[in-house]
Amino acid sequence: MTDEEKKTLIGLMSDEQDESVVAAYFSLAKQIIFEKAFPFGNFPEEMPSQYDGVHVEIAVYLLNKRGAEGESVHLENGVSRHWEDGSVPPSLLRRIIPFAGVVGGSNASGETEP
Repeated sequence: MTDEEKKTLIGLMSDEQDESVVAAYFSLAKQIIFEKAFPFGNFPEEMPSQYDGVHVEIAVYLLNKRGAEGESVHLENGVSRHWEDGSVPPSLLRRIIPFAGVVGGSNASGETEP
């Protein structure tokens, strides 16, 4: 899925019409995924395609949560709202698998690295 396709989907799912707002949340969701998937830095140039769905879902979640940041419980006219931990719920973050490398292993030429 291309970035433009993802932004269009985010706009449709959140009813957000302002493209700059969609782009801001798109970028924020991308950063969240990169920090979780690549905890030691070295972010890739492109979002791995396995995270296309969760990328859109995180951006939509953050967009829909605007105006109620940090809300733990809200009751109004029989409607109850509460948010999970932090800015993105653990249920979404669990779908992101951290990338890890080998420390002190051998490289492609068979030499041992420090």
